[in-house]
Amino acid sequence: MHTAIQLYTIRELERPLPELLEAVADTPLEGVEFAGLDGTDPTDVAATLEGTGLEAVAAHAQREELEAGAEELTQSYATLGCDRIVLSWLDPEAFATSEAVESTADLLAELGERVADGGGSFAYHNHDQEFTTLESGRDALDVLWERLEGEPVDIQLDAGWAVAAGRDPVALLERYGDRIDLLHLKDVDGDEPCGLGEGDLPLEACVDAARAADVEWLIYEYDDPEDPARALERDSAVMASLLE
Repeated sequence: MHTAIQLYTIRELERPLPELLEAVADTPLEGVEFAGLDGTDPTDVAATLEGTGLEAVAAHAQREELEAGAEELTQSYATLGCDRIVLSWLDPEAFATSEAVESTADLLAELGERVADGGGSFAYHNHDQEFTTLESGRDALDVLWERLEGEPVDIQLDAGWAVAAGRDPVALLERYGDRIDLLHLKDVDGDEPCGLGEGDLPLEACVDAARAADVEWLIYEYDDPEDPARALERDSAVMASLLE
């Protein structure tokens, strides 16, 4: 496995994207996951990636971006050597009922096809609203992934949000591991994000389950660190230690 960071974690550093990439390159992390390019010329981003040796693991995108031009967005990120596009969020209403989950599955399958037409692969990133209990007594997430079996949609499991929802991320990795290439490691104290190893996430058990499932990338994310530079320094070292 390899380690990366979701760049949303350090957005408050307020530096140009190439400088953020250079800051990541000074840590043990091997890759980055984008959350937009912040208006930066993709050529400059590609040059910084080449110069630092960082790998462009994936890119988060919003529903509106994908619906407006999934193929074009995919091809744009391909210039950075990035071929994975991840839908980062859907509103809770998308998982509120069985009928809503069916419509959500249709949406994700369509977006997956469009990303594939652009030459990429597509995944969906969960928060906690996907663990809503439906009328059937089942989690919306389970119904969704059952419906999407065989569709061009991978799972980007966020282990921290699973814990915040009261679910076991290790069990989810064991159940869906063959569909997960990218795992978000986010620690939480209750439902509040915190530094890795400071909350309720069973870090080592998650890494062991991810390894058993042949997950390719462990991606560190901390939604709102008080000191992003310190969080990057500290938690990148924790990430590296997890693979020793």
